[in-house]
Amino acid sequence: MRFFDSRPAFVRLLAGTAAMAGFAAQPAHAAIDATAAATVLREAASLCTADGGALWGRSLCGPILLVDPTDGAIVANQADANGALKPSGPVFTGVLPDTEILANSSIPWSGTLWAEMLWPLPEEVAKRHVMLSHEMFHRIQPDLGFSRLDGANTHLDTLDGRMLLQLEWRALAAALKAPGAAARRRAVSDALAFRHERYRLFPEAAANEGALELNEGVAEYTGVMIGQATPEARTAYALQDLSAFLQAPTFVRTFAYSTGPAYGLLLDEADAGWRRRLVPSKLRLDELLAAAFKLPLSVPADLAAREAAYDDGTLRAAEVQREKDKAARLASWKARLVDGPVLVLPMLHGSYQFNPQTLQPLGDAGIVYPKVHLSADWGTLEVDGGALFDKAMKAATVPAGGLAAADRKGDGWRLTLKPGWSLQPGARKGDWIVGTDAAH
Repeated sequence: MRFFDSRPAFVRLLAGTAAMAGFAAQPAHAAIDATAAATVLREAASLCTADGGALWGRSLCGPILLVDPTDGAIVANQADANGALKPSGPVFTGVLPDTEILANSSIPWSGTLWAEMLWPLPEEVAKRHVMLSHEMFHRIQPDLGFSRLDGANTHLDTLDGRMLLQLEWRALAAALKAPGAAARRRAVSDALAFRHERYRLFPEAAANEGALELNEGVAEYTGVMIGQATPEARTAYALQDLSAFLQAPTFVRTFAYSTGPAYGLLLDEADAGWRRRLVPSKLRLDELLAAAFKLPLSVPADLAAREAAYDDGTLRAAEVQREKDKAARLASWKARLVDGPVLVLPMLHGSYQFNPQTLQPLGDAGIVYPKVHLSADWGTLEVDGGALFDKAMKAATVPAGGLAAADRKGDGWRLTLKPGWSLQPGARKGDWIVGTDAAH
């Protein structure tokens, strides 16, 4: 699943043991302009047909769902296996149940495996074509052996992790723009040096970054290769990806979208057969690139000098200030969501909507979602001020200072409970937990 995308505003995910829901008859929607959607679907067909399976040995063409995230309205390029979608001119329309995953992703629904994309797609043609190709690749990705569970790359929200990643991005950009082979090799060597210093400082980083790059980095590389028609356009887009996420609140889930195209294009030039070996070899992109350029996978003694070639001190100063600001923010969240009185909401058949760009790790306590909509067996919770999800995603926590049993709103949140559910005293004095009336 693609948890992050620079284009949609949020993602809706299932949590816990949510039951698979079939399609129920629902009223027709006209939220997606069918004519515009049909044009987008024709563009997708043209892109995958032009590739013809040349890149990965298999065509990307297949079922596509365009989904309005506000109401689940669907425009598709074909019928589903269970007859949920109805013909409407050259397309098929219906409504995606709110129990289904809503994301730029691949999803199994109504007897068919789809490439799902949230409407509207980017207006800019280049971005739209890359997105279409990226998401179509996700649908065939498991069959090619590329899917792995995403790693927890929380080290990319630390000062050293962020610094070394941005230095790597700058070196990769230099390699893509290099005027000759010698300059390209030097820049590739620098990029690998910054990456392997990161791996030295954070021992789990190699496996975790490699997993996300295999999932999303390879998909974004595919999007660039198929979505852009010329080598010049592909290089320009890869360079754009290397700077597209600089203002994102965190790099934890975004970095692979930047590194994937850069590594892929550099590998295409140095080792044309790398794609055939990627899965069987079980090597990471950086390992393949190091082998292609005959470079060591180690940290050079002159790392500080290499850093100075890419940063005049401005980047480090900005990252030091960000770290101070983050420490103050995390301290505030810890006081509100861990140390003080809290309301605990179990993730019982839960689904939640959020902006993945805003998530902030809070150590062993879990991850803070600054703004989130949570639905579960007990009802719904609207948060605009911070909710803490534990690492196992079994419960969400919001501040409960001064809360009473009859209250349904608090500091930055509002709760709507279904009949039979209520607020009950929690584990500590002042804490509350949502539970069934029968259990009270």
